[in-house]
This record gives sequence, C-alpha cells and structure tokens, in this order.
Amino acid sequence: METNVIRLALTLMLAAASCLPLAARAQADKATINALEGYFDFVDANAGTILPEQISSEDYKKFYVLDVRDAGQFAKEHIPGAVNIEWRQVFAQRAKLPRDKTILVYCNTSSFAAQVAMALRMDGIENVRLLYGGYNEWKARGGLEAYARATRKN
Repeated sequence: METNVIRLALTLMLAAASCLPLAARAQADKATINALEGYFDFVDANAGTILPEQISSEDYKKFYVLDVRDAGQFAKEHIPGAVNIEWRQVFAQRAKLPRDKTILVYCNTSSFAAQVAMALRMDGIENVRLLYGGYNEWKARGGLEAYARATRKN
C-alpha cells in the first residue's frame, strides 16, 4: 500500500513539473500578448468583413482575391481571378501578398479564411478583408451577380 502511495505521489509530482514550462511559456511572450490585445481592440468587429452583395462584378478586379482552400477545390471552381494559397501556407508566403491592394480572403465557409486574416493582421498587414460566408455563401447569394441582385431588389 505504501509503495502505491509513493508511486502516486511521484507520478503527480512529475505531471505537475511537466506543466510548468507550458505555463511559463504562455506568460513569457509579451509581443504575442500585445498583438492579440491589439487585434481584439477593433472598434467595429465587422470592419474586416465584406458581404458578396457589397461587391459589384467590376469591383472584384480591385481586390487581390485569395482562395485559401486546397488546390483540388480551387481547381473545381473558384471566384474568377482568385489566387490559390492553401490556408496553412499563407502566413509562410505572406511576402508574396500585395500591400497596395485590398486582399479579399475566402475559403468554403470563412473559418480558415478568418484564421488567415487574423494572422496577417497580427503581422501588420492591415489591407485584409474576409468574404462573409466564404465561397459557399458567395455562390448561394449569386456569385459575381450578388451585388446586382441586391440592388435590383431595392
């Protein structure tokens, strides 16, 4: 019985000791904490989001349209003029992205694209906008004609 208690105590001590480096690491990186605080200090939470109905078909040419889905999905269908860089590779390839043109980023539903937009903004690239709802929503709302449809209704 005493051996089991000693074994349990040693196991708990080792487990606790192994967690200390993780806790220290989480508190040590002030630059990351400051970047996150700055990111979440946006005055308007939707300022980085654009609805398909807000973009006329001619205006797509003004954007650097970035499709962050995998190459297979991009090959099947994508927004005309889009460039494909899979979401996991965008940050590593961020030097290729324009600084003088708004980057309109999308995936299927906006989940991966939102991660890309956040990472780029945290790196100081402020010209990033997220296509609300991603490619699926873009298609459902009329694709390049979403703006024309929305303005015809009014």
